[in-house]
Amino acid sequence: MLVTGGAGFIGSHIVELLLDRGYPVRVYDKLVEQVHEGAGPRYLPDDVEFLYGDMRDAGALRQALKGVGVIFHDAAEVGVGQSMYEIVRYVEANTGGTAVLLELLANEPHEVEKIVVASSMSIYGEGAYSCPRDGEVYPCLRTEEQLARHDWAVLCPECGERVEPTPTKEGKPLFPTSIYAISKMDQELMCLAVGQAYGLAVTALRYFNVYGPRQALSNPYTGVAAIFSARLLNGRAPLVFEDGEQRRDFIHVSDVARANILALESSDANGQVLNIGTGTPVSVLDVARALARDLDVDLEPEFPGQYRAGDIRHCYAEVSRARNVLGFEAETGFTDGVPELVDWVRQQDAVDRVDSAREELLQRGLAR
Repeated sequence: MLVTGGAGFIGSHIVELLLDRGYPVRVYDKLVEQVHEGAGPRYLPDDVEFLYGDMRDAGALRQALKGVGVIFHDAAEVGVGQSMYEIVRYVEANTGGTAVLLELLANEPHEVEKIVVASSMSIYGEGAYSCPRDGEVYPCLRTEEQLARHDWAVLCPECGERVEPTPTKEGKPLFPTSIYAISKMDQELMCLAVGQAYGLAVTALRYFNVYGPRQALSNPYTGVAAIFSARLLNGRAPLVFEDGEQRRDFIHVSDVARANILALESSDANGQVLNIGTGTPVSVLDVARALARDLDVDLEPEFPGQYRAGDIRHCYAEVSRARNVLGFEAETGFTDGVPELVDWVRQQDAVDRVDSAREELLQRGLAR
């Protein structure tokens, strides 16, 4: 088994489950400084073969593919806001790196039979909504004029009335709103297309908002649970954009890792695109308050009255396809997963870089 990005947050949890199942594992990872902070592959057991390398390095990747039958492709630069001004970096790493991998598989002898590729809920853009008049609708981004009025509601693209969020199905049209999201869509679609052309079994797992131990707390472009935790550890209130009522689907990293193993072991998953979420929406404000409560930090979130370009309002998973195809259901609800995250967070040293990241977005006009 080859796990690209296997030294990272999600990848290292996949590696552990593979080892528990008795699979031999090779990890290929660049150890990006922003995520790993020079600490090396600190979460990998000794019996994992680790290869350092960039996804764009065909020579190193060729060595990593030797003798491999299955690839878990989780290597990616992460960070929505940052991707909007480090465009080349994200496209080269995510789209370009995947292209190098697939070109090797298309043109050179190999033993690979299956790829499980990490996709993302970000490729949906806004989630699905229900309009009293027009039924299920798929709005695009709210207008700049509306957000400038601090009117956070999502409006029906047909009649202009307010709409309510509903679970987002895999068949929803894709409206990625950031370079990161576009690059994740590229990874998914490229793997599926090459897999179909060359007879490789490919499963694309669209991860929703993953949280849990090992997420990089000092990376201001990572998940919101880690960002809020870093603020609270430093005695500072979480900064919440809009009004905090925007809803997401927070899924524990252990559930995501388990979904990968199920995708590996299920032939029914071949050629499928599957949402990996809980199906239960949680507001960003509730996330901030839950973390503060469990960390015993008496700080209410701060609302600077700002919003970010490209941000969506609501998106949470419709999960019946993953249930039917994989037998997968999330086992850890958000309230159950927070205490474990907090126990891990208490043992970490986190540098709060949120203010500098926000200032970067403000200077570039990506936050207002």
